[in-house]
Amino acid sequence: MNDTINWLLGGEPWVEYRTRLDLLGQSRQDQSVIDAKSRMISHPQIQGLFHDLDNWGGQLVSSHRNAELPLHKLAFIADIGLTVNDPEIKRIIDLITEHKDDHGVFQVVMNIPEHFGGTGENTWAWALCDAPIVLYSLVRFGLGHEPPVLEAIKFLTSLARDNGWGCIVSPELGKFRGPGRKDDPCPYATLLMLKLLSQAGGSKSGRESRVGAEALLDLWKKSRESHPYMFYMGTDFRKLKAPAMWYDIVSVADVLSQFEWLISDPGLNEMVGIISSKADGSGRFTPESEYRAYKGWDFGQKKEPSRWLTFLVLRILKRMEAVR
Repeated sequence: MNDTINWLLGGEPWVEYRTRLDLLGQSRQDQSVIDAKSRMISHPQIQGLFHDLDNWGGQLVSSHRNAELPLHKLAFIADIGLTVNDPEIKRIIDLITEHKDDHGVFQVVMNIPEHFGGTGENTWAWALCDAPIVLYSLVRFGLGHEPPVLEAIKFLTSLARDNGWGCIVSPELGKFRGPGRKDDPCPYATLLMLKLLSQAGGSKSGRESRVGAEALLDLWKKSRESHPYMFYMGTDFRKLKAPAMWYDIVSVADVLSQFEWLISDPGLNEMVGIISSKADGSGRFTPESEYRAYKGWDFGQKKEPSRWLTFLVLRILKRMEAVR
């Protein structure tokens, strides 16, 4: 394990930064942590993400699976540890908070064709497959106690049903609904809401969190026959992939492992067992699938171990062990 940690510390500054904080438990005031963050912010790849996010409203959200979308890049820079105290983040937050609806939910630009129940026009709107990502990022940036953010979280949480969260969109998108039965939970929307609530203070142990977690774990139990809204937990789901932005085994385990009351759940432990069994002889993990949008990043290839993916897995394992 020491060799693996040293390998992570010798990698990209965002890997080093999160390793020092999350795996080694170092203080943010530690000089080595401060230095890693400074190098992270000035790194060309992170600067490139800042540049992309300056065009927050300029890219149409048509497919939420598109890794190029600013909202996924937003979540990544939130995950690596940037905050509202960083000038680049303050600028991005100002762009995001310019557009919200009457419930305080922050919006993105979407266009739903008329034959899918939309208007066929570009409009500022939200869906449960994007709004929780934006709110999650704002909370991670340090805005979790701000009234507008709390208002939006409260509203989205209230949309929970007895089986998780469904395919729900704002009125601007008309009658649009994904390819599934109306009463089915949307696995991805439920995952994103759990990801948000894992960071939202008292909501972490609330009824909605428990119902959502049970919904995902039930889908895991029934993975061969239950595929609501065409979200499968099959072969592709079980491939190791980063960043944790879509519906895959690393993303689901990363979220569920943050709920301490789930640590002994057989389904979660089975997922984590599948993940950990894919380590190489050095305890490192190689992506089995990749997003082309991240070509040039260490997790954007399938030929050699990825430090960021390895960090994500080790953090999951540490959470599991810490609670036990």
